[in-house]
Amino acid sequence: MTLAEYCRIVILPILAFSVILILVRFFKGPSIADRIVALDLLITTGIGIIGVYTITSGSSTLLDTGMILALIAFLSTVALSYYLERRSKKK
Repeated sequence: MTLAEYCRIVILPILAFSVILILVRFFKGPSIADRIVALDLLITTGIGIIGVYTITSGSSTLLDTGMILALIAFLSTVALSYYLERRSKKK
């Protein structure tokens, strides 16, 4: 079994199942903090799917997109946590 077959047969279904669980947490999350964490985890899983696609296809065209998504996910998590912290201090 090659690495590309392993990614396609084992890793991709695991990532797809985790996306389903993350979406359940995103829509069901009782607080906005749960939804923020779920959205960040969804983007991280998407980066993993991009990595699997890169391995299976053999081209590295989407790696830049994955790096940009990682940067956006980090900055959005920091911004939203800053917003939640400021909102809780006003109350």
